Amino acid sequence: MEKVLPGKPYPRGANWDGEGTNFSLFSENAEKVELLLFDSADAAGPVRTVAMPEKTASTWHCYLPGVGPGRHYAYRAHGPYDPARGHRFNPAKVLIDPYAMTIAGDVRWDDALFGYRIGDPAEDLSRDERDSAPYIPKSVIVDPSFDWEGDAHPRTPWNETIIYEAHVRGLTMLHPDLPEEIRGTYAAVGSEPVIRHLASLGVTALELLPVQQHVDDRHLLERGLSNYWGYNTIGFFAPDFRYASRRGGGRQVNEFKAMVKALHRAGIEVIIDVVYNHTAEGDHRGPTLCFKGIDNASYYSLSRKDRRYYMDFSGCGGCFNVSHPRVLQFIMDSLRYWATEMHVDGFRFDLAATLAREFFEVDRLSTFFDVVCQDPVLSQVKLIAEPWDLGPGGYQVGNFPDLWSEWNGKYRDTIRKFWKGDEGQLSEIGYRLTGSSDLYKPTNRNPHASINFITCHDGFTLRDLVSYNGKHNEANGEENRDGANDNNSWNCGVEGPTDDEAVRKLRLRQMKNMLATLLLSQGTPMLFGGDEFGKTKRGNNNTYCQDNELSWLRWDDDDEGRELLAFVRSITAMRGRHPIFRRRSFFQGRRLAGRGARDIHWYKPDGREMGVREWRQSFAKSIGMLLVGDAIPDLDARGGRIVDDSFLLLLNAHWEPIEYKLPRPPGGGWTIVLDTNRPGGVFDGPPAGRKAPFRIEARSVAVFRSPARGAR
Repeated sequence: MEKVLPGKPYPRGANWDGEGTNFSLFSENAEKVELLLFDSADAAGPVRTVAMPEKTASTWHCYLPGVGPGRHYAYRAHGPYDPARGHRFNPAKVLIDPYAMTIAGDVRWDDALFGYRIGDPAEDLSRDERDSAPYIPKSVIVDPSFDWEGDAHPRTPWNETIIYEAHVRGLTMLHPDLPEEIRGTYAAVGSEPVIRHLASLGVTALELLPVQQHVDDRHLLERGLSNYWGYNTIGFFAPDFRYASRRGGGRQVNEFKAMVKALHRAGIEVIIDVVYNHTAEGDHRGPTLCFKGIDNASYYSLSRKDRRYYMDFSGCGGCFNVSHPRVLQFIMDSLRYWATEMHVDGFRFDLAATLAREFFEVDRLSTFFDVVCQDPVLSQVKLIAEPWDLGPGGYQVGNFPDLWSEWNGKYRDTIRKFWKGDEGQLSEIGYRLTGSSDLYKPTNRNPHASINFITCHDGFTLRDLVSYNGKHNEANGEENRDGANDNNSWNCGVEGPTDDEAVRKLRLRQMKNMLATLLLSQGTPMLFGGDEFGKTKRGNNNTYCQDNELSWLRWDDDDEGRELLAFVRSITAMRGRHPIFRRRSFFQGRRLAGRGARDIHWYKPDGREMGVREWRQSFAKSIGMLLVGDAIPDLDARGGRIVDDSFLLLLNAHWEPIEYKLPRPPGGGWTIVLDTNRPGGVFDGPPAGRKAPFRIEARSVAVFRSPARGAR
């Protein structure tokens, strides 16, 4: 047996150097740490136990010659079991390495995984002595070498970005052009048919739901379900093995890298959804899998009144203690690993307001954001916040610092309300169409800070939004009590599938209306995967536990799905051709220095510009917006001023047609280029005269183009 050497405290985790492996584990309060080596993921016990011989600055470390890639390992940590003081050490519990780059095997649920005796009257104040080794996944040493073949980040400018949100399995499980053995995997996402589809949509960034190793909740498995979305992370460095076509020996790492490389070749960035607001260990009643047994008092944010309990801003318990320097370092190391070693291009932070809580209150300038802002790696990638959590003061839309973009919940709600026909939405929709300057301009941010979306993984699909009045989550087994009560849907008078042709056409038009609004608004648009086909989840607005056809994309679309797909492709192409729809700065609404034109105008149906009184009319449900192309303040790569055509957008959410008198065109005459009321929706229509008003039909969008001066 090879001897044990002292090793080094950093880098943390298990790092192979070609001759042996250095092991490093932070635990400030442990009295002893043991390294366990296993033959396999489901081994009942270790083949070797090594007492970690060195401790430097609260980090335990050693070096084992001859131990290398493919070896399974874990830890035991000795110390006080004293929940009242925040300590939950229990050497009977085998622990996953927080820095593990690969984790093998699922959690095999058993009461032995809990640090306390389940059913004991003392609850978590008791201590369970059963060995959890047979039931816990094992960490795996990885060979980090990979031929990137000169891979480079696309680094798409924010104002040219179109995001597509999808799930690795959901995107590819039913794709007819993929071999069955790779469906639902990283290899499938990086395949030519999937990339071709994304490129045809004009997508520049694929945002993947959590791909870090997660745990399927015990109560879900007992009901025959799973944690499909994956917002229950345990391995923050490890790509989830469930999404690998080939498993074992760390193969999922290389398969993930190959996926990224293939997407980059097509000019598509990869953004991953990360969950640093809580872990799979939950609250004081949760299992002991990793952090809880390594150093509970350091890793977790505990109640100041009673350290037995956890602060909970996510609704899931187990929030990281970001104010601890080693925990903050752990999060930053994880993010840098994904950016540098896995080549991802950005992160979407789930319930990001939790990371801003230094102690309890949300602090816009918290340590976490300061550290990210100055980091030479992370300050260069795309950073997206879900700008809320479930704690007091947790709704922070518009309040994140420079470098950050945000899921704009106000955009989602306003667009839904407008097209539903709610009154009093004109001033709100004016802000949302133009990049939400009311939210982002006061802090000197740009329109791209607004991630505009109407639907996402959490909630109705676009089709269900126009097909159901309320949620239908019975399949989740919670008597339809789960999921948000979505009151922004409008079902065209008939719930669910229907053979009524008039209702079907109206639903299709409403989907086109919202997609056109989304893709022609200033800011960064995000499409939810499947909406381009009109996917339905049959009214279930909380499919977090549905790893089946309810969640997966169907690629055998019908005529209606093909029409909607063609519509989306045409709108994204229009957005790509015309910089007027993706400005880097906000509209001024006034004459610009040295120019004779204002950059934006707002019109009433009579052709006159809107005044204060019209903006305040609660009953108005239509609006006209003129974007002036020769007043764009942006410069091109060579420093020349950008000139574009001008566009007039008419939005009518009223239940009746409206006669609109078209204003004088800034350049050449008006040509209609989009009308959601007509078959197909997008076309090069005949020139539109100004003498006769244009009749915009009920609940529809029309767009007119006026060529820039001097253009044909």
